[in-house]
Amino acid sequence: MSIWFKKDLCLADFSVFSQEKQMADHLGIEWTELGDNFLKARMPVDHRTKQPYGLLHGGASCVLAETLGSVGAALVVDPLKFNCVGLEINANHVRSAREGFVTGVASPIHIGASTQVWDIKIFDEREKLICVSRLTVAVIPRR
Repeated sequence: MSIWFKKDLCLADFSVFSQEKQMADHLGIEWTELGDNFLKARMPVDHRTKQPYGLLHGGASCVLAETLGSVGAALVVDPLKFNCVGLEINANHVRSAREGFVTGVASPIHIGASTQVWDIKIFDEREKLICVSRLTVAVIPRR
């Protein structure tokens, strides 16, 4: 059973989250899969996302994680009544990546009336775990 507010949600609906001049677009984040209770997106490991040692920047991993969790949070509430904003993110960088793409998978741990908690795992192309992140989101009424 799907957790999404819009029951006929599909990846084509994600174009609003991939507009030019937003962080996700700048880093090359692309939406790749939508399941009944998870989202996937990938991000290149390139000049935009590496730190000076040639490794994936931890901040770029956090951007991918927060993008996935925030969009997931927004998609489970009525968008005419609520906005979802990040309260806290943590990330454990357990392995490095130097090239290719990393893929993030976000799934909810808690979906409440005023808060949500999302688990985001980021993997390299060999499906090795790169980063484990947790995002807490506030659900606030729209004005």
